[in-house]
Amino acid sequence: MENQVNSKNFMINNGIILGVASVLFLLVMYATGNHLSPHWSASIINAIIFIGVIIYGIKQFKAANNNFLSWGQGVKIGVGVAIVGGLIVVVYNYLFMNFIEPDFMNQMMEIQNQTFLDQGLTEEQIEAANAMTSTFSSPGIMAAVGIISYAIGGFIIAAIAAAIMKKSEEENY
Repeated sequence: MENQVNSKNFMINNGIILGVASVLFLLVMYATGNHLSPHWSASIINAIIFIGVIIYGIKQFKAANNNFLSWGQGVKIGVGVAIVGGLIVVVYNYLFMNFIEPDFMNQMMEIQNQTFLDQGLTEEQIEAANAMTSTFSSPGIMAAVGIISYAIGGFIIAAIAAAIMKKSEEENY
């Protein structure tokens, strides 16, 4: 199969769309005061953005590639889109937690502690949970987890979408 289409452009362009759309959604959540304890619908909206942009990127590539798409190409595009979008969100989260809302982690810790108290955990258990949480709240670990999460999510969505949308030249005959 001759492939003249550069997949990198589709990954970067749609990854930027994913990242910007995700950041805009996070900014709306912050502006409306829903960033500390969001409604369950926020997760649904975020998932729709994530899934929609990845599928859109794969469809764009397929259309530009004479309507042909291998499973591998679809997965590559989807994971690429997710990683670029994830990088943008990680940069935003770093700026948010260090400049926009430097007290964000403390506020989240207070909400978490109240939830633990409501569940009947002891002070020792809460302190142990806080120690564990603070271990994983360093910027480097949070960035790595964010990018890995986006990559895994992108792989799952892209694998399913590419399996559904795949079409080879052999299938055309």
